Amino acid sequence: MESLPNDEGIMANRLAGKVAIITGGGRGIGEGIVELFVAEGAKVVVADISPAAAGLEKRFGSASVVFKRTDVTVEADIESVVAFCVERFGRLDAMVNNAGALGDQSSLLDLDAEGFNKTVTLLLRSAALGHKHAAKQMISQGSGGSIISTSSIAAIQAGWSAVSYDTAKAAIVHLARSATYELASHRIRSNVVAPGLILTPIIATACDIPAEQYDEFIKSLEEPFGNLIPLGRAGTPRDIAEAVLFFASDASTHVSGQTLAVDGGLTSMTGFDIGGVVTQALADFKQRVGSVEDNKVGWLPTRHN
Repeated sequence: MESLPNDEGIMANRLAGKVAIITGGGRGIGEGIVELFVAEGAKVVVADISPAAAGLEKRFGSASVVFKRTDVTVEADIESVVAFCVERFGRLDAMVNNAGALGDQSSLLDLDAEGFNKTVTLLLRSAALGHKHAAKQMISQGSGGSIISTSSIAAIQAGWSAVSYDTAKAAIVHLARSATYELASHRIRSNVVAPGLILTPIIATACDIPAEQYDEFIKSLEEPFGNLIPLGRAGTPRDIAEAVLFFASDASTHVSGQTLAVDGGLTSMTGFDIGGVVTQALADFKQRVGSVEDNKVGWLPTRHN
C-alpha cells in the first residue's frame, strides 16, 4: 500500500496491515509509540499494568487499540497478552518491550540483592520473555516479524542511573544480538532503541512529584536538559516512537541486532572540553617557563558554541 502524508506532512500508513503489542504503553514513551503506530495504520494491543491505560482504547476506538492488563514480571501475563492479541487481531507482527521503571537506585557498595533482582526482572527478564512468546507466534505465522526493546543511554555510558538499572539496560543490548543469532533464520528481527534525556512522567515519579504537577515539572526540565544535549533540546516520546517505528516497519527488513541511541548526540561525544583543558595547561606551562610563543594547540578539536 502506498504511503500517504498525514496532517503533519509525515508519511503515513508505514504500518498498514500490521499488528503490534506495546508493553508499558499507557504513558510516556509507550503512549507516544501507541499514538504513532495508530497514525501509521497499525492495530495495537496496549499491555500495561495500570488500568488507566484503558483510556487509549476509548481514545482511539477498539477497532484500532485494545487494552490488556499485563504485569510483565509475570511470564503467564506475557504469554497471555500474545494469545489475546492473536485472538483479537489475528496475528502479531511487532512486539515492543517497553515496560519499565528506574528500579532499585542503591549504589554498588550498598547494593540491595532483592532490589537488584526486581529491577532485572522488570527490565531484562520481561524483554527476554517478550522475545520468547512473540517469536513463537511469529514462527507459527511463517512471515517473520520485528521485536523492539527499549534500553537507555545508561546501557552505553555509566553515570546516568544506578548499577541495577544500568546493568539491566546494558544486557538488553546483547539480548537483541543473541535473539538475532537464534531468530534471524525465521526472518524475525530484534533491535533496540536507547533513549537519552526524554521528557516523560518517569522522571517526575522518581522525584516524588504529585501527579497533578507532572506536566509543570516536566516542562521545567526542557531548558536544563537542552543545555546538556549537543542538538540543543530535550527529547520527546515522539522522537523515540519514530525510531521504534523504523524498526517495526518494512524499512528495516535488513536490520537486526542493532541499537539506536536517540539522545541528541549526547553519547556521541565527550562532555569535557579537552581542548580547553590542554590549551589552559599549555598557557600556564609557557608562563611558568617564560615562553612568549602563542598557545595554539593544533591537534585538538574545536567546539563551536
